[in-house]
Amino acid sequence: MTDATRRGSGRDERAVLLVAGLADLAVSTVGSAVGGLRALLGRSDTADLVRDVEGDLKARGRLALDRYTRVPPAHLEVLAQHVKARRAADGGDV
Repeated sequence: MTDATRRGSGRDERAVLLVAGLADLAVSTVGSAVGGLRALLGRSDTADLVRDVEGDLKARGRLALDRYTRVPPAHLEVLAQHVKARRAADGGDV
């Protein structure tokens, strides 16, 4: 067997081990999620819990949208508003 062949099989082995590790992680995560879901379904206040989760998700979505879609005010506009407020507080002409 040549060095190139051994290196190739080493890469293949690493890839297989990585995929197997990811698959094992996915299975254990799904198993934990199913167990948690069963525990939630057994609660008597499931409807209240769902309403709370829905409200939390809506608030989180609103914050995410605001973070990525809101355009900050123009810098000069902010400065002009500060000057206007200061002049009004000092009793000067606006």
